[in-house]
Amino acid sequence: MTASRRRQLAPRLIKRTVPFRGRIFRVERDTVRLATGRTAVFDIVRHRGSVVLIAQPTPDSVVLIRQFRYAIGKSIWELPAGSLEAGEPPARAARRECEEEIGLSPRRISRVAALYPTPGFCDEIMLFYRCLDFVTPRHPVHLDPDEQIQPRLFSLREAGALIERGGVVDMKTILGLGLIRP
Repeated sequence: MTASRRRQLAPRLIKRTVPFRGRIFRVERDTVRLATGRTAVFDIVRHRGSVVLIAQPTPDSVVLIRQFRYAIGKSIWELPAGSLEAGEPPARAARRECEEEIGLSPRRISRVAALYPTPGFCDEIMLFYRCLDFVTPRHPVHLDPDEQIQPRLFSLREAGALIERGGVVDMKTILGLGLIRP
């Protein structure tokens, strides 16, 4: 399909409102004209993006955190992750989140994937970073006020078994661990 044909198929914005602005995201309601001539309304969650950390102190281990997630009403095991701050370079965010959530600073960081978790209604992009070769951070670690995090080191085999038993219900974690497992 040619670029001009794709542009013809893209909806044309008629009107935009912002019914909600929050600390982490905002919601935009767009009225658009479709290529068919009909109009449609889309509610879109706008998010700055996030980093997901695959923290490996050794080649056969990974750090998971146990964290209470208010939206689902329970504590779950997951890879450390966090939202980008406005204008923050993603690699810097990965380092910051690693220090905040597991108390270690990686000397080596490499991006392994960039994925949209829910592109049907949200523009958040999750940037997956492998973090290696750790040192203790120079400054004290400060969690966000709403975070209660318990980091734990798992062997990759233990993490895989935890997934198989249903002990990991977080999609980004299952996917992130799949990115590094042979």
